[in-house]
Amino acid sequence: MTLGTPEEEALGLLRFIAASPTPYHACREAAERLAAVGFTEAQLESEWAAGERRFVVRGGTLIALWVPSGASPDQGVTVVGAHTDSPNLRLRPRPDLGRAGYRQLSVEVYGGALVNSWLDRDLGVSGRAVVRGPEGPETRLFQVDRPLARLPQLAIHLDREVNEKGVRLNRQTEVVPIWGLGEAADLDFAAFVAGEVGVGEEAVLAWDAMLHPLEAPALAGRGGEFVSAPRLDNLGSSYCGVRAMVEVAESRSARRPVVLALFDHEEVGSVSARGAGGALLPQVLEQLGLGMGGGRAEFLRSLGRTTVLSVDMAHAAHPNYLDHYEPAHLLQLNSGPAIKTNANQRYATDAETGGRFALACEDAGVPFQWYSSRGDMPCGSTIGPSLAARLGAATVDVGIPQLAMHSAREMAGSQDPSHLIRAMLAFIAT
Repeated sequence: MTLGTPEEEALGLLRFIAASPTPYHACREAAERLAAVGFTEAQLESEWAAGERRFVVRGGTLIALWVPSGASPDQGVTVVGAHTDSPNLRLRPRPDLGRAGYRQLSVEVYGGALVNSWLDRDLGVSGRAVVRGPEGPETRLFQVDRPLARLPQLAIHLDREVNEKGVRLNRQTEVVPIWGLGEAADLDFAAFVAGEVGVGEEAVLAWDAMLHPLEAPALAGRGGEFVSAPRLDNLGSSYCGVRAMVEVAESRSARRPVVLALFDHEEVGSVSARGAGGALLPQVLEQLGLGMGGGRAEFLRSLGRTTVLSVDMAHAAHPNYLDHYEPAHLLQLNSGPAIKTNANQRYATDAETGGRFALACEDAGVPFQWYSSRGDMPCGSTIGPSLAARLGAATVDVGIPQLAMHSAREMAGSQDPSHLIRAMLAFIAT
């Protein structure tokens, strides 16, 4: 397999996003792409060095590794990290509500969503259901891509100052989507889920369900220079990481083990059993070392030689709001990945790791940019600081610039997925 043209990689990203309305679907999509080139699924306690291409899935997190022949347990690894979750609206365990003759769904806002961007959109529902099986609980994914729910905005006639004062939404009382007419019925949503996963209503035990916008991802702009899609943050990075891992495994170009870590729960702080702040990745890395014949001492030496490439989307300069950006660090679309820096460690990049990634971009013939936020505005963060602290590994934070971050519909450059994949491959090869 070889890299496609920039347009082909952009279209590949759009297909990946369309197939991944939830972190669980994103992991399934990534797993299928890895399996197509010989990766096999393993359990955490498996003998990880028994094969060169393995992956483990825990809910919305996937960790895959490729081990070259002759690798030693203490030489260190290259970790490419991203996250699968995006801000959205998630169904509660008892979501059935109703007022004034409407059936409604009780939701929680997940992460730092631009909540007003979810108004007046046709919404589907997707996620995973846990159902009774003959040998115990079973997990089944579902994806309903039809207009099921909607969050209508109040008419301007009843809110005359909305254009001057802006939309302000109470998340408990005003972010309550409509999905039907009639009286609310307890277990109505449970019955719906049961029908979607093909079981009786009594078989549904629980779910992790969320709403997703139905407008299809697309190339956009006068000359197709943009990608317009939901969940670019951070499926844009996840897609590029999967593509890079596939290329590494097929070309056998890396000199040491490569780990792809796609984590859930970054948008809510990464502190979870399968988040970047948890123990899952260190467990996998130690299990890898044990499988290669090493022990605790080799594992600790390996961490000191490990490098982390933390990949998350970056803030492109918005032409209508340039006063929100640091003037010497205005990111442009289709001008290559950004190397993200922050003196207060909201990003983990330092001069050594940033310089290494800059050199990798030069080796790949890829343009790159530097990002720093305004000093009088708070800076976002990534999985980079969590992994750097957890592993004690040299870490660099990079990402594709985008507009409308955390909106239900985001925008990036159509050339940049190709730029990032090529830069990743050059970084892994060093």
